Amino acid sequence: MKIILLSDIYKHGVAGEVVDVADGFARNWLIPQKLAVKATPGALKQAQALRAKAAERRSALDARLNELARQIDGIELYFGRRASPTGKLFGSVTTTEIAEALRAQTGLDINRRRISQTTLREIGTHDVPVRLGNEISPNLKVTIVREEQFAQFMANLEAGVETEVEEAAEGASDEAEAPVAEEALEVEAVAEAPEADEATPEAAE
Repeated sequence: MKIILLSDIYKHGVAGEVVDVADGFARNWLIPQKLAVKATPGALKQAQALRAKAAERRSALDARLNELARQIDGIELYFGRRASPTGKLFGSVTTTEIAEALRAQTGLDINRRRISQTTLREIGTHDVPVRLGNEISPNLKVTIVREEQFAQFMANLEAGVETEVEEAAEGASDEAEAPVAEEALEVEAVAEAPEADEATPEAAE
């Protein structure tokens, strides 16, 4: 269905743009929530002023997202987790936890859906891409160390003492792993209909 957006909708467009979306998405969510109207000739005429500002809003949004991308590129985040002798985590580091750690360290609130959905389940340093902006592809460096070593690792980091990060062992036998049941992994359900303000600079921060 062709609709006119009345609000900025993440992954779909900004207010004033005319876009095509699935009929069910339009009828069941966007139109009832007054986030969009059907693109009838009458509605298109009434929304002319709104459409005139759409390109300007899109440009401003892109500029803001690109600035955020530059600010977070290369940021290093650290987590302590329980792990087996082979380096496999009993659980994982989730995108929600990464987003919260990023906000605590930088004050920037990046929606977790913009963070790579690749599950982190091993000790070591991981490059985590973030879908933000269109000028650069920012990456976070997420380092996971053993829970019992985390306090000393952070103390060494603060003191400027170089500490080698353990990498997960490969090809180790199952017998080498501690007989501890894996904790339940967090399952993050991504709703079909994202929040209306996710594409705004405030939600991206």
